[in-house]
Amino acid sequence: MDKRSVEIFLGQFKAAEGTYPFGPDALVFKVMGKMFALVSQNETTPKVTLKCIPAEAEVLVSQFESVIPGYYMNKKHWITISLGGDLPDTILTELFAKSYALVVSKLTKADKNRLKML
Repeated sequence: MDKRSVEIFLGQFKAAEGTYPFGPDALVFKVMGKMFALVSQNETTPKVTLKCIPAEAEVLVSQFESVIPGYYMNKKHWITISLGGDLPDTILTELFAKSYALVVSKLTKADKNRLKML
């Protein structure tokens, strides 16, 4: 999956918004103000960083060369994936949805209610 397709996919989640809070090198996707994905912008091999369940992150890192612990993130809860690597697109899109769901599950009750109303 290419960088543009990743950005389109991530932008389709309910209430997802992409911004550049860290400057032009990283497009950050948030839901209700909480980050669930980061897409690198100016790298030869684009990367996406996602929230992940720690046990699943360990398995992915051990199985795929293109998956490493979260770059500049909490390495227990985030993974970074090199796009165009050995991770199948079907797994990649599942990881997008899981990252979004993990962040939504940790929202406050008020934010969850606001999200439902959108």
